[in-house]
Amino acid sequence: MRSLIDILDLSVEEIDDLIATACDIIDNPDKYAEACKRKKLATLFFEPSTRTRLSFEAAMLELGGSVIGFSAANNSSAAKGESVADTVKTISCYADIIAMRHPKEGAALVAANNASIPVINAGDGGHCHPTQTLADLFTIYREKGRLSDLTVGFCGDLKFGRTVHSLINALSRYAGIHIVLISPEELKLPSYVKKDVLQKNGIPYTQTTDLEGALPELDILYMTRVQRERFFNEEDYLRLKDSYILDLKKLEKAKSDLCVMHPLPRVNEISVAVDDDPRACYFKQVLGGKYMRMALILKLLKEASV
Repeated sequence: MRSLIDILDLSVEEIDDLIATACDIIDNPDKYAEACKRKKLATLFFEPSTRTRLSFEAAMLELGGSVIGFSAANNSSAAKGESVADTVKTISCYADIIAMRHPKEGAALVAANNASIPVINAGDGGHCHPTQTLADLFTIYREKGRLSDLTVGFCGDLKFGRTVHSLINALSRYAGIHIVLISPEELKLPSYVKKDVLQKNGIPYTQTTDLEGALPELDILYMTRVQRERFFNEEDYLRLKDSYILDLKKLEKAKSDLCVMHPLPRVNEISVAVDDDPRACYFKQVLGGKYMRMALILKLLKEASV
Protein backbone atom coordinates (compact mmCIF):
# COMPACT_ATOMS: atom_id res chain seq x y z
CA MET A 1 0.00 0.00 0.00
CA ARG A 2 1.55 3.32 -1.11
CA SER A 3 1.74 6.05 1.54
CA LEU A 4 3.56 9.37 1.80
CA ILE A 5 5.71 9.62 4.93
CA ASP A 6 8.71 11.58 3.69
CA ILE A 7 9.08 13.88 0.68
CA LEU A 8 11.77 11.52 -0.61
CA ASP A 9 9.08 8.86 -1.02
CA LEU A 10 8.21 10.77 -4.19
CA SER A 11 10.53 10.88 -7.19
CA VAL A 12 11.27 14.19 -8.91
CA GLU A 13 9.12 12.97 -11.82
CA GLU A 14 6.21 12.23 -9.46
CA ILE A 15 6.50 15.71 -7.92
CA ASP A 16 6.47 17.21 -11.41
CA ASP A 17 3.33 15.19 -12.20
CA LEU A 18 1.64 16.37 -8.99
CA ILE A 19 2.44 19.98 -9.86
CA ALA A 20 0.99 19.46 -13.33
CA THR A 21 -2.17 17.92 -11.85
CA ALA A 22 -2.53 20.80 -9.37
CA CYS A 23 -2.22 23.30 -12.21
CA ASP A 24 -4.89 21.41 -14.15
CA ILE A 25 -7.18 21.43 -11.10
CA ILE A 26 -6.84 25.22 -10.95
CA ASP A 27 -7.62 25.55 -14.67
CA ASN A 28 -10.39 22.91 -14.83
CA PRO A 29 -12.05 22.57 -11.40
CA ASP A 30 -15.26 21.04 -12.77
CA LYS A 31 -13.27 18.15 -14.20
CA TYR A 32 -12.35 17.07 -10.66
CA ALA A 33 -15.56 17.94 -8.81
CA GLU A 34 -16.62 14.30 -8.39
CA ALA A 35 -13.24 12.57 -8.72
CA CYS A 36 -13.47 11.20 -5.15
CA LYS A 37 -17.21 10.63 -4.98
CA ARG A 38 -18.07 8.08 -2.24
CA LYS A 39 -14.49 8.16 -0.93
CA LYS A 40 -13.72 9.14 2.67
CA LEU A 41 -10.68 10.89 4.08
CA ALA A 42 -9.92 10.41 7.78
CA THR A 43 -8.05 13.33 9.35
CA LEU A 44 -6.31 12.05 12.49
CA PHE A 45 -4.80 15.08 14.17
CA PHE A 46 -3.16 14.25 17.50
CA GLU A 47 -1.90 17.83 17.84
CA PRO A 48 -3.47 21.19 16.89
CA SER A 49 -3.55 22.43 13.31
CA THR A 50 -5.46 25.03 11.34
CA ARG A 51 -4.06 25.19 7.81
CA THR A 52 -3.03 21.58 7.31
CA ARG A 53 -6.17 19.94 8.67
CA LEU A 54 -8.60 22.30 6.98
CA SER A 55 -6.58 22.18 3.76
CA PHE A 56 -6.89 18.39 3.64
CA GLU A 57 -10.59 18.60 4.42
CA ALA A 58 -11.20 21.28 1.78
CA ALA A 59 -9.18 19.25 -0.73
CA MET A 60 -11.28 16.13 -0.22
CA LEU A 61 -14.58 18.02 -0.26
CA GLU A 62 -13.66 19.81 -3.50
CA LEU A 63 -12.93 16.39 -5.03
CA GLY A 64 -16.47 15.31 -4.15
CA GLY A 65 -15.46 13.10 -1.23
CA SER A 66 -16.29 13.27 2.47
CA VAL A 67 -14.28 13.66 5.67
CA ILE A 68 -14.26 12.00 9.10
CA GLY A 69 -11.78 12.30 11.93
CA PHE A 70 -10.70 14.25 15.00
CA SER A 71 -8.75 17.44 15.65
CA ALA A 72 -7.05 16.65 18.98
CA ALA A 73 -5.74 13.57 20.76
CA ASN A 74 -8.14 14.10 23.67
CA ASN A 75 -11.02 13.75 21.19
CA SER A 76 -9.91 10.23 20.31
CA SER A 77 -9.28 6.92 22.02
CA ALA A 78 -5.63 7.95 22.33
CA ALA A 79 -6.84 9.62 25.53
CA LYS A 80 -7.67 6.13 26.77
CA GLY A 81 -4.24 4.82 25.86
CA GLU A 82 -4.97 3.33 22.44
CA SER A 83 -1.88 2.89 20.27
CA VAL A 84 -1.39 4.54 16.87
CA ALA A 85 -1.27 1.06 15.32
CA ASP A 86 -4.67 0.10 16.71
CA THR A 87 -6.16 3.48 15.83
CA VAL A 88 -5.23 3.22 12.15
CA LYS A 89 -6.28 -0.42 11.93
CA THR A 90 -9.69 0.70 13.17
CA ILE A 91 -9.88 3.73 10.88
CA SER A 92 -8.95 1.52 7.91
CA CYS A 93 -12.35 -0.11 8.37
CA TYR A 94 -14.14 3.22 7.90
CA ALA A 95 -12.15 5.34 5.44
CA ASP A 96 -10.28 5.12 2.13
CA ILE A 97 -7.27 7.29 2.99
CA ILE A 98 -5.75 8.84 6.15
CA ALA A 99 -4.03 12.18 6.80
CA MET A 100 -2.33 12.05 10.20
CA ARG A 101 -0.45 14.55 12.35
CA HIS A 102 1.30 13.37 15.50
CA PRO A 103 3.77 14.99 17.93
CA LYS A 104 6.07 11.95 17.95
CA GLU A 105 8.66 11.50 15.22
CA GLY A 106 8.12 8.24 13.37
CA ALA A 107 4.42 7.94 14.27
CA ALA A 108 3.37 8.32 10.62
CA LEU A 109 5.60 5.41 9.61
CA VAL A 110 4.07 3.25 12.34
CA ALA A 111 0.64 4.21 11.01
CA ALA A 112 1.56 3.36 7.42
CA ASN A 113 2.95 -0.01 8.49
CA ASN A 114 -0.31 -0.92 10.21
CA ALA A 115 -3.01 0.64 8.02
CA SER A 116 -4.60 -1.14 5.09
CA ILE A 117 -5.26 2.18 3.31
CA PRO A 118 -2.85 4.95 2.23
CA VAL A 119 -1.47 7.19 5.00
CA ILE A 120 -0.32 10.76 4.39
CA ASN A 121 2.06 12.22 6.96
CA ALA A 122 0.64 15.62 7.92
CA GLY A 123 3.59 16.27 10.26
CA ASP A 124 5.34 14.04 12.78
CA GLY A 125 7.05 16.00 15.52
CA GLY A 126 10.16 17.81 14.30
CA HIS A 127 10.81 15.16 11.66
CA CYS A 128 9.10 16.12 8.40
CA HIS A 129 5.98 17.56 6.82
CA PRO A 130 5.91 16.37 3.20
CA THR A 131 2.65 17.95 2.09
CA GLN A 132 3.83 21.36 3.29
CA THR A 133 6.90 20.72 1.15
CA LEU A 134 4.64 19.99 -1.82
CA ALA A 135 2.90 23.32 -1.18
CA ASP A 136 6.30 25.02 -0.97
CA LEU A 137 7.57 23.48 -4.21
CA PHE A 138 4.33 24.39 -5.98
CA THR A 139 4.63 28.00 -4.81
CA ILE A 140 8.25 28.25 -5.98
CA TYR A 141 7.34 26.74 -9.34
CA ARG A 142 4.36 29.08 -9.85
CA GLU A 143 6.39 32.14 -8.85
CA LYS A 144 9.69 31.31 -10.57
CA GLY A 145 8.69 28.89 -13.31
CA ARG A 146 11.36 26.44 -12.20
CA LEU A 147 12.72 24.46 -9.25
CA SER A 148 16.38 24.70 -10.25
CA ASP A 149 19.07 27.40 -10.34
CA LEU A 150 17.85 29.23 -7.25
CA THR A 151 19.44 30.73 -4.15
CA VAL A 152 17.18 29.84 -1.24
CA GLY A 153 17.51 31.36 2.23
CA PHE A 154 16.05 29.67 5.29
CA CYS A 155 15.67 31.98 8.27
CA GLY A 156 14.73 31.42 11.92
CA ASP A 157 14.29 28.07 13.60
CA LEU A 158 16.32 25.70 11.45
CA LYS A 159 16.89 23.22 14.29
CA PHE A 160 13.31 22.14 15.02
CA GLY A 161 11.65 23.27 11.78
CA ARG A 162 10.33 20.13 10.08
CA THR A 163 9.21 22.18 7.08
CA VAL A 164 12.78 23.43 6.64
CA HIS A 165 14.23 19.92 6.79
CA SER A 166 11.70 18.58 4.29
CA LEU A 167 12.16 21.41 1.79
CA ILE A 168 15.96 21.18 1.94
CA ASN A 169 15.64 17.44 1.25
CA ALA A 170 13.39 18.14 -1.74
CA LEU A 171 15.50 20.93 -3.22
CA SER A 172 18.68 18.87 -2.91
CA ARG A 173 17.56 16.87 -5.96
CA TYR A 174 17.41 19.88 -8.27
CA ALA A 175 20.35 21.39 -10.17
CA GLY A 176 21.88 24.76 -9.39
CA ILE A 177 20.49 25.13 -5.85
CA HIS A 178 22.44 27.20 -3.32
CA ILE A 179 21.24 27.22 0.28
CA VAL A 180 21.75 30.08 2.75
CA LEU A 181 21.12 29.16 6.42
CA ILE A 182 20.22 32.16 8.60
CA SER A 183 19.70 31.49 12.31
CA PRO A 184 20.92 32.12 15.85
CA GLU A 185 23.69 29.73 16.93
CA GLU A 186 21.23 27.84 19.16
CA LEU A 187 18.83 27.14 16.27
CA LYS A 188 21.26 26.14 13.52
CA LEU A 189 20.37 23.41 11.04
CA PRO A 190 21.21 20.03 12.61
CA SER A 191 24.58 18.66 11.59
CA TYR A 192 23.00 15.44 10.32
CA VAL A 193 20.93 17.41 7.76
CA LYS A 194 24.03 19.24 6.59
CA LYS A 195 25.99 16.00 6.35
CA ASP A 196 23.34 13.61 5.01
CA VAL A 197 21.57 16.01 2.66
CA LEU A 198 23.62 19.07 1.70
CA GLN A 199 27.14 17.64 1.75
CA LYS A 200 26.10 14.23 0.45
CA ASN A 201 24.38 15.81 -2.55
CA GLY A 202 27.07 18.42 -3.16
CA ILE A 203 24.72 21.32 -2.46
CA PRO A 204 26.68 24.52 -1.75
CA TYR A 205 25.54 26.27 1.42
CA THR A 206 26.53 29.12 3.67
CA GLN A 207 25.65 29.80 7.31
CA THR A 208 25.14 33.23 8.81
CA THR A 209 23.38 35.02 11.65
CA ASP A 210 22.85 38.13 9.48
CA LEU A 211 19.51 38.28 7.64
CA GLU A 212 20.06 41.75 6.18
CA GLY A 213 23.47 40.78 4.85
CA ALA A 214 22.08 37.69 3.13
CA LEU A 215 18.95 39.26 1.60
CA PRO A 216 20.38 40.81 -1.60
CA GLU A 217 21.48 37.45 -3.07
CA LEU A 218 18.27 35.50 -2.38
CA ASP A 219 15.67 34.37 -4.92
CA ILE A 220 13.58 32.73 -2.18
CA LEU A 221 13.38 33.66 1.51
CA TYR A 222 11.76 31.00 3.66
CA MET A 223 10.93 32.54 7.04
CA THR A 224 9.99 30.40 10.05
CA ARG A 225 8.74 31.07 13.53
CA VAL A 226 10.62 30.06 16.65
CA GLN A 227 8.39 27.23 17.87
CA ARG A 228 7.45 27.53 21.52
CA GLU A 229 6.09 23.96 21.57
CA ARG A 230 9.53 22.50 20.71
CA PHE A 231 11.30 24.17 23.66
CA PHE A 232 11.80 22.58 27.05
CA ASN A 233 12.87 25.88 28.58
CA GLU A 234 10.58 28.93 28.42
CA GLU A 235 13.50 31.29 29.04
CA ASP A 236 15.31 30.02 25.96
CA TYR A 237 12.17 30.50 23.87
CA LEU A 238 11.64 34.07 25.07
CA ARG A 239 15.29 34.92 24.42
CA LEU A 240 15.23 33.64 20.84
CA LYS A 241 11.67 34.25 19.64
CA ASP A 242 12.33 37.71 18.16
CA SER A 243 15.72 36.92 16.61
CA TYR A 244 14.55 37.85 13.11
CA ILE A 245 11.72 40.14 12.07
CA LEU A 246 11.27 40.85 8.36
CA ASP A 247 9.88 44.30 7.62
CA LEU A 248 9.63 46.62 4.63
CA LYS A 249 12.86 48.42 5.50
CA LYS A 250 14.85 45.18 5.35
CA LEU A 251 13.12 44.25 2.08
CA GLU A 252 14.55 47.39 0.45
CA LYS A 253 17.81 45.44 0.15
CA ALA A 254 16.16 42.43 -1.52
CA LYS A 255 15.57 41.61 -5.18
CA SER A 256 12.42 43.02 -6.73
CA ASP A 257 11.29 39.50 -7.59
CA LEU A 258 12.18 37.89 -4.26
CA CYS A 259 9.63 35.28 -3.17
CA VAL A 260 8.97 35.55 0.58
CA MET A 261 7.57 32.32 2.00
CA HIS A 262 6.46 31.11 5.44
CA PRO A 263 4.80 27.80 6.39
CA LEU A 264 2.65 29.65 8.95
CA PRO A 265 1.41 30.24 11.58
CA ARG A 266 3.16 33.57 11.81
CA VAL A 267 3.78 35.16 15.19
CA ASN A 268 5.72 38.37 14.56
CA GLU A 269 8.67 37.27 12.40
CA ILE A 270 7.10 38.96 9.35
CA SER A 271 5.59 42.39 9.80
CA VAL A 272 1.96 42.58 8.65
CA ALA A 273 3.02 45.54 6.49
CA VAL A 274 4.87 43.02 4.29
CA ASP A 275 1.56 41.31 3.43
CA ASP A 276 0.78 43.95 0.80
CA ASP A 277 4.21 43.71 -0.83
CA PRO A 278 4.03 41.78 -4.13
CA ARG A 279 6.92 39.63 -2.94
CA ALA A 280 4.83 38.15 -0.10
CA CYS A 281 3.84 34.63 -1.13
CA TYR A 282 2.90 32.92 2.13
CA PHE A 283 -0.86 33.06 1.61
CA LYS A 284 -0.32 31.79 -1.93
CA GLN A 285 1.41 28.84 -0.24
CA VAL A 286 -1.75 28.15 1.74
CA LEU A 287 -3.89 28.01 -1.39
CA GLY A 288 -1.30 26.03 -3.31
CA GLY A 289 -1.21 23.49 -0.50
CA LYS A 290 -4.88 22.69 -1.05
CA TYR A 291 -4.34 22.00 -4.75
CA MET A 292 -1.26 19.85 -4.15
CA ARG A 293 -3.12 17.84 -1.50
CA MET A 294 -5.94 17.32 -3.98
CA ALA A 295 -3.42 16.02 -6.51
CA LEU A 296 -1.80 13.75 -3.91
CA ILE A 297 -5.10 12.30 -2.71
CA LEU A 298 -6.00 11.50 -6.32
CA LYS A 299 -2.64 9.83 -6.93
CA LEU A 300 -2.66 7.65 -3.81
CA LEU A 301 -6.29 6.58 -4.21
CA LYS A 302 -5.69 5.72 -7.85
CA GLU A 303 -2.64 3.61 -6.97
CA ALA A 304 -4.54 1.91 -4.12
CA SER A 305 -7.28 0.84 -6.49
CA VAL A 306 -4.94 -0.80 -9.00
